[in-house]
Amino acid sequence: MQGPNRFFDDMSKLMSNAMGVAQGARTEAETAMKGWVDRWLADRDFVTREEFDAVRAMAQKAREENAALSARIAALEAGGAKPPAGRKAGTKAS
Repeated sequence: MQGPNRFFDDMSKLMSNAMGVAQGARTEAETAMKGWVDRWLADRDFVTREEFDAVRAMAQKAREENAALSARIAALEAGGAKPPAGRKAGTKAS
């Protein structure tokens, strides 16, 4: 009896083809959604992680320099510090 076997073979092929089409549609939808999200993010002018990390490092360095300069100013105002050798008071170093 080849009737029932052929029916099941045809159904199996049909289901395999349907799964292939569904997988292709899923891939297409994912690609379209990713493209849409990428365009949306680009339009919002978000920064990259590398840019954020670079600016954060610069801000940290500026805070450290500011703290060092604040301590130096406090020492100068207290009268405990003298200008470095070779410079007069009130002049800037180059």
